[in-house]
Amino acid sequence: MPTDLRQRWNPNTHHHRLVLNEVAPGARTALDVGSGDGLLAADLRELVPDVTGIDRNSEVVERARQLDADIRWVVADVMSCPLPENHFDVVASIAAVHHLPDLGAGLAKLAALTAPGGVLVVIGCARNGNLADLAMEGVGVVQYQVFARTRGVWHHSAPVEMNYPHTYTQARKIASAVLPGMRWRRLPLFRYAVTWRKPT
Repeated sequence: MPTDLRQRWNPNTHHHRLVLNEVAPGARTALDVGSGDGLLAADLRELVPDVTGIDRNSEVVERARQLDADIRWVVADVMSCPLPENHFDVVASIAAVHHLPDLGAGLAKLAALTAPGGVLVVIGCARNGNLADLAMEGVGVVQYQVFARTRGVWHHSAPVEMNYPHTYTQARKIASAVLPGMRWRRLPLFRYAVTWRKPT
């Protein structure tokens, strides 16, 4: 990815590394769900030869296509798009699953698309539900201010929806039920991470 794009910082691009670190050597196919402006898909393209980005917003996808024409860009809803199941070595989604009407069904769909032995990484958004969440959010506010002053904040062009239907605890419970053995992390910058490897 060009250097100027690497310098675009916000709480979403901040977590690209969590996704990229899970890409296994030899991974051949990757899917970015809710790809937006395409920066994560472009990062994945440096590690994986065959990358697909899917988003419902046609204007955003068109901008992403201009970023990297070698990526397969799809304008569709992942829940209804006939993508091949058990196909993608990496399935990733950042700040998108809260847009889905049913989180459990959405995670199950992403799991179905993941190839046996492949990895699903979801960086999601939720709302506070207890004092621990509030404390972590306080850490996130400080962290955000530091990065905003030192790196600046890049505002992506995709629509923003901050009406999160689940608390962090609820999201974790749903993910645990749908993805047995998943790893959960509560992240300071107003996000959580779910990492799951599909059994072979």
